[in-house]
Amino acid sequence: MLSIIIPAYNEASVIGRCLASVLAADDPGCPVEIIVSANACRDGTIERARANEAVARRRGWRLTVIDRPEPGKPGALNAGDAAARGDWRLYLDADVAIERDMLRALAGALRDPRPRFVGARLAMEVTSGDRFGRLYARLWARLPFMALTVPGCGLFAVNAAARARWGAFPDVLGDDIFVRLQFAPAERVAVAARYRWPVAAGFAALVRVRRRQRAAVTEIAARFPELARNEDKPPLGGRGLLRLALADPLGLAAYGLVGLAVRARRPEAGWSRAR
Repeated sequence: MLSIIIPAYNEASVIGRCLASVLAADDPGCPVEIIVSANACRDGTIERARANEAVARRRGWRLTVIDRPEPGKPGALNAGDAAARGDWRLYLDADVAIERDMLRALAGALRDPRPRFVGARLAMEVTSGDRFGRLYARLWARLPFMALTVPGCGLFAVNAAARARWGAFPDVLGDDIFVRLQFAPAERVAVAARYRWPVAAGFAALVRVRRRQRAAVTEIAARFPELARNEDKPPLGGRGLLRLALADPLGLAAYGLVGLAVRARRPEAGWSRAR
């Protein structure tokens, strides 16, 4: 069975699209359950998620919505794991939309009996009219970490042997970083299926998100130094920087400007999202 776990915090504006994409996906050739683990939601996330129960039943799938009063994504992930019955787990952010072939592709990779961390092809979505965000996203997609590794941003799946690598999700900002670094590079694979992941809109929002990403990386390195052995982030180097400058000077300028703004202030505590 494939258990799809979707943590959600005030995601009323996007949870419908996420679930619609999952429920429209091709049959993966195994039973499927979807668990929306909502934490401290104050909007219509719960109601909009439950509105998809009938569609799930028609497919022979089970949709469960957990309404947790406690805030925090790690707690939501752990609650979803506790309710899950499948040996295979797909962890999906609520603002992500998957392509039709995603579940079938993931299931094919997860059938490998060896531990597998499975990602997919990320297609960044930029708000219409956000020229700065488009420049930033274009450069970000060219970075070696995004282009040459399996980042797992917003979507990653593991089989039973892989899920045994860690217990409960720790209270950290970067759950995807924590999980990815449980695996050596050779244990991470990417399928060709695509998913759409929204980029934060506008300069200020990009700075907030990038600041949080930087804090997450720092936190994981400090709390779990043993995981550094599995890091495969390729260095950019002077030649790489020159190639980016020649290929996309405006994108590099946008990305660099956000980086300078991030370094100008100390990281903010806690979890944040800005679309």
